Amino acid sequence: MITQSLIYFSSRSGNCHRFVEKLAIPATRLPIGGTENPLCASAPFILLLPTYGGGGSRDAVPKEVIHFLNIESNRLLIRGVIAAGNTNFGEAYAIAGDIIAKKCQVPYLYRFELLGTQRDVESVRNGLQSFWQQNTN
Repeated sequence: MITQSLIYFSSRSGNCHRFVEKLAIPATRLPIGGTENPLCASAPFILLLPTYGGGGSRDAVPKEVIHFLNIESNRLLIRGVIAAGNTNFGEAYAIAGDIIAKKCQVPYLYRFELLGTQRDVESVRNGLQSFWQQNTN
């Protein structure tokens, strides 16, 4: 049986971490600043990440996520992306998700603002369950 997972990155602000805690599902956090001993995914996963920067695409994806996805075996296991952002950034709202989805050729499943609302939590939890039921490899 294939085990599916959620892998996420959260900066020191902890916004994405608090969101993932509210999901109450198993998840693995990418280490902050850690490029030594990188995490290697062992099963298909959805990636959840924040968007960095002041509204542009430059530096929107956290360096830790870039290092993680630069490992080919990790890229081969990504199945979708969820991103957090700030609507104050206009068209660049949660753009890190757009960048990852395009680069890794996976669906951009959901975006939410900052900490997310209870509705976001429920939508993501239900969406992940449905996604994994439909995509078993």
